[in-house]
Amino acid sequence: MAIHETHTLVLGGGCFWCTEAVFVRVKGVLDVESGYANGHTESPTYDDVCTGTTGYNEVVKLVYDPKQIELRQLLEIFFLIHDPTTLNRQGHDVGTQYRSGIYFTRPDQEVVARKVLAEVQQALSSTVVTELQPLGNYHAAEDYHQDFFERHPGHGYCQAVAAPKVEKFRKTFSQWLRD
Repeated sequence: MAIHETHTLVLGGGCFWCTEAVFVRVKGVLDVESGYANGHTESPTYDDVCTGTTGYNEVVKLVYDPKQIELRQLLEIFFLIHDPTTLNRQGHDVGTQYRSGIYFTRPDQEVVARKVLAEVQQALSSTVVTELQPLGNYHAAEDYHQDFFERHPGHGYCQAVAAPKVEKFRKTFSQWLRD
């Protein structure tokens, strides 16, 4: 079996439990890790990030095979499952740690992301506030945050917020649903 080059992309779309719950189901995504990105403190913890003073964003780090799924498709899924027009919030989750963000690890990702962002902006009647930056200062979230939806599907937040996002993905992008 041939091993393909993998790419890494980091996305902030509100609570990482919800974003992770969708992307673990996406064909071509090989690994999903919840974490914190683009902040300014050493070794952030969830409690630190929740203060809104660390500069970190709750994110998911995606490792994907670009021969199976292109960046454009990943970004289309990303924009489906969160609201890129609300500054520092997603639903009831409020704070800079819930901002909409695309954190690229390769120059070609920035080019594609700029194009997709422009298309999303043109399609929406509200201003898109998604930040586009190179990935900096990434830290994995604590173990108890990893695979949270998979391990706690009955959790109230998972039922009320994550499950509808997963269902929206399934209905809209069934061709990208992992077997």
